[in-house]
Amino acid sequence: MASWARVARRIRVPLGFAFAALYLWLARPVVRSLLLGLVFVAMGLALRALASGHVQKNEQLTVTGPYAYTRNPLYLGSMILAIGFVIAARSLWVTLILVIFFGAIYLPVIRAEEQYLAHRFPDFADYASRVPRLLPRMSLAGDSGRNFSWALYWKHREYNATLGSVAILAALVAKLAGVFR
Repeated sequence: MASWARVARRIRVPLGFAFAALYLWLARPVVRSLLLGLVFVAMGLALRALASGHVQKNEQLTVTGPYAYTRNPLYLGSMILAIGFVIAARSLWVTLILVIFFGAIYLPVIRAEEQYLAHRFPDFADYASRVPRLLPRMSLAGDSGRNFSWALYWKHREYNATLGSVAILAALVAKLAGVFR
């Protein structure tokens, strides 16, 4: 399992780009699906942005902001983002491929990252016992003391998720307009 998690970590981004081309080919957007999908895309991007402005990778265990509700807000944000793109695409094939993609790639990566955090930070076991892995608690379970940091947001280059999402949404609009089929 650990070796697959290593492979999954390496291939997730290139595989995501390959999937984007397949996604655009399979997508059958309509105005309504685009607008509804956009709501979820915006929520996913907002959660990812908020999480990136709190996380201090490899420096300290992050328990502030969205990390006080879920241990993996970046992945949760990615899932919400993916749901938005599934809605926008209106394709059963896209839905099935994304479910397989998340199950085969992201779940092993999440587990491996949590094993790393458990070895790196002694407080992780206590944090993990209070905060769920993916689906958030409705009550605060961590420390809400530290504020969002734009410096961390830029350092982690989270704007790339927004740029990529805008590019895919623009391609869906172009497909809807009949620019390409």
